[in-house]
Amino acid sequence: MTTLEIMGANAKAAARVLMTAGSKKDEALFAIAKALRDNAQTIIDANKIDLKNGREAGLTESLLDRLSLDEGRIEGMAKGVEDVAALPDPTGRILEGRTLKNGLKIEKVTVPMGVIGIIYEARPNVTSDAAALCLKAGSAVILRGGKEAINSNKAIAEVMRDALEQAGLPRDCVALVGDTTRRSATELMQLSDYLDVLIPRGGAGLIKSVVENAKVPVIETGVGNCHAYIDESADIDMAKNIVFNAKTSRPSVCNALETLLVHSAIADKALPAIKAELDKKNVEIHGCERTAEILGDCVVPATEDDYKYEFLDYIIAVKVVDSLEQALEHISKYSTGHSECIVTSDLAAANTFTARVDSAAVYVNASTRFTDGGEFGLGAEIGISTQKLHARGPMGLNELTSSKFIITGNGQIR
Repeated sequence: MTTLEIMGANAKAAARVLMTAGSKKDEALFAIAKALRDNAQTIIDANKIDLKNGREAGLTESLLDRLSLDEGRIEGMAKGVEDVAALPDPTGRILEGRTLKNGLKIEKVTVPMGVIGIIYEARPNVTSDAAALCLKAGSAVILRGGKEAINSNKAIAEVMRDALEQAGLPRDCVALVGDTTRRSATELMQLSDYLDVLIPRGGAGLIKSVVENAKVPVIETGVGNCHAYIDESADIDMAKNIVFNAKTSRPSVCNALETLLVHSAIADKALPAIKAELDKKNVEIHGCERTAEILGDCVVPATEDDYKYEFLDYIIAVKVVDSLEQALEHISKYSTGHSECIVTSDLAAANTFTARVDSAAVYVNASTRFTDGGEFGLGAEIGISTQKLHARGPMGLNELTSSKFIITGNGQIR
């Protein structure tokens, strides 16, 4: 057996224990939270190595921000684990039930997935978030992070595994793949004898690779080419605040705004006001000809690619449109199905936008940055699903379960 096959077999055995662990899951999660706090300096020291390597490799400041850990972020990780522990157990819930004419009692109940594989990139906090959610949902997890965060991930995983053992659960409820080469990613994608589901969490390249190459069922997550449309009836002060928050509060995450569409009837007033806000963070504007006519030489001429892809940086694509219909057509063409926003005072426009935009989260007069499990009250989330089967939007605990039918009889035969 290969190293990953052994890891898979161990995870499968651990998952059988977790299925009936009950309150021990919460005890283990609280133990993990305490261990993260107690070992914060060890984790930070490992993270410093990753940051040094990242700078030498030429990572952008936004990627270094995603990678960076300090006491505050580790406290946030620990609090996130405790928040998950405090949530109701998602397994064993009766989704529906009925009694047939022949007396058979049928109940559909939630059950753990089994073993969940997660492939992710540069954010080491995903290691604790993902593990906590999988544990609470009764599943073992095999984590495979990117090379940028490997030292941080190893430190976090060992802290969690030690805490699990101290709480009386198998260490192998959580496992981390130490090899960050393409070979290990490919092998994990094909570990169908041991993984029940695979979740990629990262950029477009990673997700595309997993979707195209995996033999394990995949839940597609995360690419966020998010749009905001400023309608002709929009309040300009509201619009500039929403755009500024959605673009600049944390540009390196998938719910950050990437494309701004502005109705031509309001563009002359709205665009200068929005630019004045964006200038506070030195946001680079890639715009259409009409955007340049209004804002001047500061506008970089927009290309087709500017409207297609995530910048994950202090850059925004801008286009002036003549109608709500044109905005909807643009979003339909370029959206990745993550999060879109309309700023408007027109109820009919808002209703049309929410009915016709086919994304996981659709906002009226609010920032796209709210697309997050914690903000939605789900606790930490495993990712934002942009597909339509099984789960869509922030994937919290309930989305990490499956279901089965339990049928109780008194001797019925067919």
